[in-house]
Amino acid sequence: MTRILITGAAGMVGSALLAELARTSHEVIACDVQAPEELPANARFHPMDVTTDAPLRVIARYQPDVIVHLASVVTPPKDSTRDMAYAVDVVGTRSVVTAALAAGTKRLVITSSGAAYGYHADNPVPLHESDDIRGNAEFAYAHHKRLVEEFLAEVRHNAPFLEQVVLRVGTVLGRRTDNQITDLFHKPRLLAVQGSDSPFVFVWNRDLARILLRAATDGPAGIYNVAGDGALSVDDLSDVMGKPVLRLPAWLLRTALAVARPLGLSQYGPEQVSFLQYRPVLSNTALKRDFGYTPEKSSREVFEFWHRNQRS
Repeated sequence: MTRILITGAAGMVGSALLAELARTSHEVIACDVQAPEELPANARFHPMDVTTDAPLRVIARYQPDVIVHLASVVTPPKDSTRDMAYAVDVVGTRSVVTAALAAGTKRLVITSSGAAYGYHADNPVPLHESDDIRGNAEFAYAHHKRLVEEFLAEVRHNAPFLEQVVLRVGTVLGRRTDNQITDLFHKPRLLAVQGSDSPFVFVWNRDLARILLRAATDGPAGIYNVAGDGALSVDDLSDVMGKPVLRLPAWLLRTALAVARPLGLSQYGPEQVSFLQYRPVLSNTALKRDFGYTPEKSSREVFEFWHRNQRS
């Protein structure tokens, strides 16, 4: 039996992981600012705000063998600031890792993102784990994931006794996922930049939960891209959803978003143009070959599954 502490346990991915852990004998400490809706019999809840001193106190109290760090700001709440997201994503991660080192935790499992590679015209297609991490400074989420990964690299060098499993995750979709990315798919027309396929790679939340379970137990340490097989262009998304595509020149879209967001007419800013143009396409070869997990659903199957459940 292993004692596993989870941060961000009340979120979509955390809840899916708790469901997987319910079928095991591991002792689970589920941490978040609020309790998960469902807590399995082998889990207890402990409140934790990673932006406070709570990680040091809670992790010292429970002395977990493994920490699965999921706490992150994927969709910023309305009126939130970049500083708030930084406090959770970067400062919070530093606090959790520092507490793990002090408590003698054996393994850290952390969800990074394909966004850590950044949105660049010269990104290799597909991207492999050996490619550079270049999360764009103008895109908060990507930049924060880059900073976190740079910090984790320092920890691997200075404290190799703390095993790390770093998962660079594509777009996660479950049955009822509703966030900043899925908002794009709910529009009457799918937005695209002229001259770009605007590719997406998806991973089913259940696949990710099973990967996290393996990472927290008998899986190998290392860095792994996490995505279903294949990628979907905006035309592929259009075919699945039966929606037209609105293609705009990059300069026009940038200008329109620069005007619309300050006026409250759009939640997206001009940096989103690079997000649409140069989305990272992740290779999952190492996930299958080295980590030993083949996703049950391909990117297309994940998106079709999500789309079907929006209509039901």
